[in-house]
Amino acid sequence: MDVPSPGFIQLVMSQVSWQQVTFLLILAGALYLFVSERLRVDVTAMLTLLALVVTGVLDSRQALSGFASEPAIIVAAVFVISGGLAATGITERIGQWIGRVSGRTESRAIAVVMPVVAALSSFTHHVMVTAMMLPILTRFARARGLSASRLLMPMSFAASLGTTLTLVSAPAFLLANNLIQRTGAEGLGIFSITPIGIALVLIGMVYMLLTHWLLPKRGGDTGDDEYMRLDRYRTELLVIEGSRWSTRPLADLQKALGDRFRLVGWMRDGKLRKDLGPTSPLISGDVLLVEASADALASLHDDPGLDLNAVARFGDTVTGDGEAQLVQAVVAPGSEFIGHSVRELDFSRRFHAVIAGLWRRDGSIAPRIADARLREGDLLVLWGKPARFAELASHHGFLMLVPFAGEAKRRVRAPLALMVMAATVLAAATEWLPVPLAFLLGAVAMVATRCVDIEQAYREIDVRIFVMIAGVIPLGIAMEQTGTASLMARGLLHVVSDWSPLAVLLVVFTAAGLLTQILSDAATTVLLGPIAISLAQSLGLPPTPFVVCTALGAVASFLVPIGHHGNLLILGPGQYRFSDFIRIGLPLTMMLAFASAWMARWLWLGGPLLPSSFGGV
Repeated sequence: MDVPSPGFIQLVMSQVSWQQVTFLLILAGALYLFVSERLRVDVTAMLTLLALVVTGVLDSRQALSGFASEPAIIVAAVFVISGGLAATGITERIGQWIGRVSGRTESRAIAVVMPVVAALSSFTHHVMVTAMMLPILTRFARARGLSASRLLMPMSFAASLGTTLTLVSAPAFLLANNLIQRTGAEGLGIFSITPIGIALVLIGMVYMLLTHWLLPKRGGDTGDDEYMRLDRYRTELLVIEGSRWSTRPLADLQKALGDRFRLVGWMRDGKLRKDLGPTSPLISGDVLLVEASADALASLHDDPGLDLNAVARFGDTVTGDGEAQLVQAVVAPGSEFIGHSVRELDFSRRFHAVIAGLWRRDGSIAPRIADARLREGDLLVLWGKPARFAELASHHGFLMLVPFAGEAKRRVRAPLALMVMAATVLAAATEWLPVPLAFLLGAVAMVATRCVDIEQAYREIDVRIFVMIAGVIPLGIAMEQTGTASLMARGLLHVVSDWSPLAVLLVVFTAAGLLTQILSDAATTVLLGPIAISLAQSLGLPPTPFVVCTALGAVASFLVPIGHHGNLLILGPGQYRFSDFIRIGLPLTMMLAFASAWMARWLWLGGPLLPSSFGGV
């Protein structure tokens, strides 16, 4: 291999124009702000955009083009669709199923968790999947006496690798497709990168199974967090007249409400029945004594065929302005309520609020909530109207009054959410609709079918990511327009001109893999994508494999935890150190780099799928 001429850097620098200098200064400032995090990433993106306009590097139309770009639209739509899957309980149910089938060994848990998490991340946001799986795996590890740190890192890596399975699961690939289309080349389909993604997920899974003994064995956050999760609310559930649950077996209701729903007793005609079980039919007027999680409790209250028994009986006594809602109140030390039963206190008339649920840290609770005698620290779930809450909050018998933490799951709409998701993917995959319109239609359908309400849909959209994408797209345009990308490509070409395409693909993956440790995958792709295109054009090769390898390097490099937001989520619960990620992630990243370059060469440059020594051509 020829050694580059010592003067090539001076040659490149002599060709730099003032406009390129201006752009490079803006780029350096943006990189400093991104890395130092002195400002939020979206604010930095907007400042960068304004700087490009003020200095004349871009006009206003070019600077604002990112807000109407396909990547920004798709990302916003994916957030809403993900919110619909979460609101209908689909993601929670999948997570609970994973916990059940993962067995009692680390290797089996890794073998189950990684492919499922990767599949979930292929069409939803990987950070959301990581956040959903984090408490599930933590509880799973505690229940089976395993180390949480042996499971959380494989799960987080799988979530990131899953984004390589489809075009729409990571902003980097959407931006890469945008760059490829701007060159006049044919854009990527939704499953164009899937062969590479499958290979990367398999490599990651096999690597973790073979080397899981290298993972740190730490217990994670071993404290008793039941007090914070509050998964054991006692409440009473009434099957109302004309309920859709009437005549259906209890097992159907239990299945619809999920695992965190346990029957304590069943009352019919005012009597506690011991002869009724999961296969027994529900009848209007039945009262079920249950223990449920906060989400399940909120779901019970919102179900049109069910109602909280206390609300049904005493709800008419609640007065005040505004729509009634659930709140939580803690019984204070020395409270006058201590030792008295709920029935004796007559909350509905005294405070114009109804005790709909009760949580107690330790000790038993009477089968009927009305017969439960309150203790210090008991948490009451109250149903009332906001106008009456001020009186409750100021009463010395309560330690605090806070909003109810449960979020109702619209489980009855889960089939609709799955149909919307399937139709969205099918429309995009078959190109019946352009990908942005297909996902935008899917997001609207999630709201129109009431799988997720409009307010929650807006909350699901991470505005920072949307604005950041819209703000960094002009950086790529400016890099191309000022000739900076071409200039850098010529300098890099001087070094790699005699290298094989496989080696050049490895170079662009490595460059992106290093830069993404300090920048987001989207920003890395936008900055390096134009350089990869110019490099490919200088070599007389199609740009697609070079841009794809750049995006792959941006999303599939695991060197330090700050490189991916999902890794930041597990850093504390797994008690990980930076050195843990370097020790585990560096060898994995090197294997992923070679696999990405090899598969990209096979897909777009006509290279062999298998080495010739193994019979591949």
